[in-house]
Amino acid sequence: MSDNEQECIQFSGSSKKAKKLEDMIPTFTHSEAMSTAQEMLAGLIVNDPLLRDLDPHVTLEEVNSMIALEYGQAMVVNVRRQDNEIVPIVVTQKARVIDLKHAVKRHFTLRQIRTGGSTHISWKYIWKRYWLSYNGEKLTDDNKKLKNYGIRNRDSVTFVKRLRER
Repeated sequence: MSDNEQECIQFSGSSKKAKKLEDMIPTFTHSEAMSTAQEMLAGLIVNDPLLRDLDPHVTLEEVNSMIALEYGQAMVVNVRRQDNEIVPIVVTQKARVIDLKHAVKRHFTLRQIRTGGSTHISWKYIWKRYWLSYNGEKLTDDNKKLKNYGIRNRDSVTFVKRLRER
């Protein structure tokens, strides 16, 4: 028998073993595998003292924001709603007003999904009816950097009702 024939016999014998192993390993659908992985991650997050303050169903974007915050590449802007609820929003150090608006939108959308809220928020309506304001100055230019308005880490921005412009 040649070497090639011996290799073929060994390979076919090992494929039978591999087939038996495959039969023993459970198979999952994509959704089952994702839910299992999500449960495992949630368990790790809840039990880890450094990650405990994160939501168990954290998104990749939230993790990246927290890492950027730790390294000083991001800052927290506290957004005060009209009901005096303060919402901490993480944005990059070089963020513009439009980036802050997008971060506010992401935060409230995620919050609504996590709490099971089904009401749709019309962000077009919100930004048409309200300004973001810092120290009495309206953040009117979406392309202007937050630093140019004087906004630093842990500063508060409030929603102010827009008055009809004539």
